[in-house]
Amino acid sequence: MSFVSQLQALTPQSRLCIGLDPEPAKLPGAWAGDASKIYDFCAAIVDATHDLVCAFKPQIAYFAAHRAEEQLERLIAHIHAVAPGVPVILDAKRGDIGSTAEQYAREAFVRYQADAVTLSPFMGFDSVEPYLAYEGKGAILLCRTSNKGGDDWQMQRLADVPGQPRLFEHLAHLAETQWNRNGQLGLVVGATYPAEIARVRELAPTLPLLVPGVGAQGGDAAAVVQAAGRVAPLVVNSSRAILYASSGADFAARARAVAEATRLALS
Repeated sequence: MSFVSQLQALTPQSRLCIGLDPEPAKLPGAWAGDASKIYDFCAAIVDATHDLVCAFKPQIAYFAAHRAEEQLERLIAHIHAVAPGVPVILDAKRGDIGSTAEQYAREAFVRYQADAVTLSPFMGFDSVEPYLAYEGKGAILLCRTSNKGGDDWQMQRLADVPGQPRLFEHLAHLAETQWNRNGQLGLVVGATYPAEIARVRELAPTLPLLVPGVGAQGGDAAAVVQAAGRVAPLVVNSSRAILYASSGADFAARARAVAEATRLALS
């Protein structure tokens, strides 16, 4: 089953994606500060929540910074084993061309066995195309991000394009139309900008939207759902609010409780 098909099957029941961003200093109890326990921590979160989510999203930097890439491989294999219908989105935000992009695609889909990967499309379609060679895999493009600096580029108007759309609007249109050759693309839109979510959905009515920022970053779940509509898949990510709901032995149970509440808020 393709990445998009997996989302289409799961998102009617849950729009919640849990971001797996393990920080050793925040691990519970005796694990605090021990990077060798990253897998154990994340696997416990997965075991406690996999029936509540439409996806898991490990952020590669949180693993690579602590020499934990092998733990990431184990973690993704564990997700596939305990929740075979739940896709894994590797949050890597790669953005390069040619043979380098081919290697990044191999990293995501062969080494890590992810179902989708986040990409920065700044260098154009030839920085995206190598990922589309992997049938059924997803490529999720940064479109309207929630960081303050996103305005530096994404909100600028393009004088050479008819109608002078903003950069994020033009990208959404390209992703919905000529770039989406095999139905593999999705877009990242930050939860803190509901009006832009609605605009992206208007321009890209069929694409999955990955929306980070609900929870610790302050995005409003109800506003996100209203802005995105209920036709194409909506994947709303929450990370820290779930992962670090407790620093005690009950961390997995508390993570499940917060995940349940977030899932309900997104229904």
